[in-house]
Amino acid sequence: MKILVTSGGTSEKIDRVRSITNHSSGKLGKIITETLLKAGHEVCLITTLQAVKPVSHPNLRIIEIKNTADLLQVMKDKVMDYQVLIHSMAVSDYTPVYMAGFDEIESSQDLTEFLDKKNQETKISSKEDVQVLFLKKNPKIISLVKEWNPNIHLIGFKLLVDVSQEHLIQIARESLEKNQADLIVANDLTQISSEQHKAYLVEKNSFQTAMSKHEIADLLLEKIKSYD
Repeated sequence: MKILVTSGGTSEKIDRVRSITNHSSGKLGKIITETLLKAGHEVCLITTLQAVKPVSHPNLRIIEIKNTADLLQVMKDKVMDYQVLIHSMAVSDYTPVYMAGFDEIESSQDLTEFLDKKNQETKISSKEDVQVLFLKKNPKIISLVKEWNPNIHLIGFKLLVDVSQEHLIQIARESLEKNQADLIVANDLTQISSEQHKAYLVEKNSFQTAMSKHEIADLLLEKIKSYD
């Protein structure tokens, strides 16, 4: 099968030297991609410069992106060509719009005026003791996938922090329904370390538990076999 995988974490520029970044190493995406390649699938991996990547393979294409806008464009162009999407990338929820000193903000009568401003400096001055950064919400790319390709099998990921198993699975099922996904891999950051990666592979009426990145990849491979 032709499978599209996203991995790593996007980075949104504040200026030419600063950015806000999602701290994702891309290790899980790398392992998933390697597992799929070993099983004979054709994989396109959309990832970032900083993320770890599989070694070169005849059935592997790698596309590097930087930010959410890049990802949106690449996904929109590529999704129609694939049968399965495994969307494990940590995508930034917000992108910087404008940074200003506190004095500038304090003197304003209407904070919405800053939403239309853009910083002109290559490097924003650091002389201010306090800076205010305005952010705007990025589009939820996973919610657009079925518009672009209604027939694709969609596997999404949900990460929460220090919640109960019941809550994590509930939120995963809400994401499953909202995004018309086939499966959501639900993670809790407190249960991810170098030694383990506990996750729940959540479907509408059932879920499976994995305890490592390799187990997640193996279970996803088994699930993809049922799509063929």
